[in-house]
Amino acid sequence: MDAMSLIESTLTTAMLRAETGGGPPKLAAAMRHAVFPRGARVRPRLCLAVASACGADRFDAAVAAGAALEFLHCASLVHDDLPCFDDAATRRGRPSVHAAFGAPIAVLAGDALIVLAFQTLALGCAVQPGPVIALSGIVAEAVGMPGGIVAGQAWESEDEVDLARYQRAKTSALFAAAAMAGAASAGEDPLPWRALGDNLGDAYQIADDLCDAAGDAASCGKPVGRDAALHRPSAVRRFGIEGALDLLDEVAERAASSIPDCPGVASLRALIVQEAKRLVPKGLARAAA
Repeated sequence: MDAMSLIESTLTTAMLRAETGGGPPKLAAAMRHAVFPRGARVRPRLCLAVASACGADRFDAAVAAGAALEFLHCASLVHDDLPCFDDAATRRGRPSVHAAFGAPIAVLAGDALIVLAFQTLALGCAVQPGPVIALSGIVAEAVGMPGGIVAGQAWESEDEVDLARYQRAKTSALFAAAAMAGAASAGEDPLPWRALGDNLGDAYQIADDLCDAAGDAASCGKPVGRDAALHRPSAVRRFGIEGALDLLDEVAERAASSIPDCPGVASLRALIVQEAKRLVPKGLARAAA
């Protein structure tokens, strides 16, 4: 089974566990709406790619960690779209969870997905228990204080914000966790892999800023212009379009160069370079050429 199929199978099985047993049907439907149909699944794909590059001989723990990170990512999107934050009516080209189910159910759906993430990690590691303690710490750190995605969301409510710290928490934290979890699942020291995740996450956030500033709702799958309207920190607001494009190139190069020595370093570096090229909105790529 290829990586994407393995990820989807794990997410589907976990969601079915949450939906059985007579729980509230609206909450179950909202959770499914948040997770399916699939997005790019970049974080679990990174986790599996790092595990493979490290020479892993089994992937139970890596898949469990990757699925957990995807559930956490989806939960963060549900909360990010709420009226108290971005008030986004659409996500991935269709109604956001709160638009489809109401804000109370959306809050609960995000909360339930956070819990489901850790349930999935625990159950997935039951057959490969060695790295479970390390993986639990890595995943938890990526969510909470002081530098996880919750902290990243909270920085938007502060009067003074350091752009790098904000973006590192809001987006890069889960990427760092994905890279580190992939290494830990393969029995390798996860710390040298943090830089790859941090830089790749920074690249994704810069690309998201570019999409918000110069993209359209159809291609971005969500409302655009929100950073400017809500006075949110962004690379485009700080450096302009051209400056943000230059920064994206620089950060993507840092990501590819930061991969630690491992059996699959060449193939992983090629994958990171390919992924970085995909991030630039097509219209901006032509304008910058």
